[in-house]
Amino acid sequence: MRKYGDLENKRAIITGGASGIGLATAQRFSDEGARVVIFDWDKERLKDVLSENPGLSGGVHADVSQLTEVKAAFQRADEILGGIDILIANAGISFRSPFLDTDYEQWAKVLRVNLDGAFLCAKEAISRMKKQKDGVVLFTASTNGLEGHPLYADYNASKAGVIVLAKTLALEFAPWLRVNAICPGCVLTPMQKAEYTQEMLEKVNENIPLQRHASPEEVAGLFAFLASDEAAYITGQAIPIDGGETSGQFLKDK
Repeated sequence: MRKYGDLENKRAIITGGASGIGLATAQRFSDEGARVVIFDWDKERLKDVLSENPGLSGGVHADVSQLTEVKAAFQRADEILGGIDILIANAGISFRSPFLDTDYEQWAKVLRVNLDGAFLCAKEAISRMKKQKDGVVLFTASTNGLEGHPLYADYNASKAGVIVLAKTLALEFAPWLRVNAICPGCVLTPMQKAEYTQEMLEKVNENIPLQRHASPEEVAGLFAFLASDEAAYITGQAIPIDGGETSGQFLKDK
């Protein structure tokens, strides 16, 4: 059932769209009647997703950390969509490692994908949106960009950068462009499952007021709302969706 009628026929590009939050968001926007192209670095997974989701307008294999690949991907999306109304810069990676065990190669890789990728895709999208003086840019940031989390120094830094990038673009391109960063807390994505055992997941849940991880579909719902006209007065914000995790101290024994 379509909830936001104004998303119908909107042209949306979603990076990291072949799994997790990106895939759930692509499916949600497709259900809303939007024309959706997804970018992803995993060629085989991308092929499977397009086969399983015929409602998507198309997909492009691309590494968002590479300038030439981003430019080529947007040119291919132009051929499919004829323009862009909504960018969801979602592609990201993370590694769990102590700071002193984090080598520069890993640090640079995380920053290139998470922050450089957001910059490169936003620049391509906004240059197109500027011609029509209308558009929405949404970034997948993280609660890790709002506060420190041990063992994720590179990821935390990248997501903090994404948040301030969103705020900067919101100011620079107002009033015709809206830009926001969504800050998920713990979401049960393939990336999360790869990093945590079931025991670790349950331990994390104990410290979340709502006592569970979010589903990718719940985050996708927030993306849909923020892209719609219902959110027409929301810009320049970092919006947590974290089950109350960043609200303050949670007393489990009450």
